[in-house]
Amino acid sequence: MPKIALLQMSSGTDPEANGGRIREAMAQAAGQGAEILFTPEMAGLLDRNRARAGVHIVAEEASALVQSVRDAAREHAIALALGLPVLRDDGRWANRSLLIDASGATAARYDKIHMFDVDLATGESWRESSAYAPGEEVVTADTPVGTLGLTTCYDIRFPALWDELGRRRCDAIAVPAAFTVPTGKAHWHTLLRARAIEATAFIIAAAQVGKHEDGRETYGHSLVVDPWGEVLLDMGGEAPGLGFCDIDLSRIAEVRRQLPSLANKREIPRSPLP
Repeated sequence: MPKIALLQMSSGTDPEANGGRIREAMAQAAGQGAEILFTPEMAGLLDRNRARAGVHIVAEEASALVQSVRDAAREHAIALALGLPVLRDDGRWANRSLLIDASGATAARYDKIHMFDVDLATGESWRESSAYAPGEEVVTADTPVGTLGLTTCYDIRFPALWDELGRRRCDAIAVPAAFTVPTGKAHWHTLLRARAIEATAFIIAAAQVGKHEDGRETYGHSLVVDPWGEVLLDMGGEAPGLGFCDIDLSRIAEVRRQLPSLANKREIPRSPLP
């Protein structure tokens, strides 16, 4: 029964400071027996001021933060799911999730597919696509919690991605996030529980929380949900912290025997989007 750790963060505009917190959490998590640590979306840098952020957003291979957490993974023999912005070869940015194994090697990388371009009733307006390029590939990888599907935040609202992750029979699906407070209050728990039920998989959702240096406020409530939709861990919406959860992988087969929705799935004819 693997033990996992989730780091709920209030990431700021300094990658060095954010990296220090992540490395500290890796040491603490490994010391308490966790095999993998999950961080939120944009754990390495959370800054909506794109001129200021651009100074720190570099190619993955040039990132001092990435190199430092690879070293920490080797030192503490712990895997890491890390969210950070990176510079692509074409000059665009990617909202990337890196999966680093316990030897410090990169096991997988996923670029967020669905861009958060919304205007909320609260007056908040977000245009992720104005700086970030969307990813094109669905990504899964072998991890201490079995086959792990990678998603990011807003991806949770798009069933086609989750349908493919279900087809790949993921044991767990990561949803690192920086959910806004209004959308978090309305939809976070409902969506995560629904996705766990339909994929009959564990959902592991490390989240940003609280008021950030760039002026935004995020919802928190890092969650682990089991394949039946039961919430095993909820870290609340008040403060950063490190949480732990034991993942009983036998629960997946137990639920899929009772509700074989993946096996019973049929193809539905689709009309093109208008």
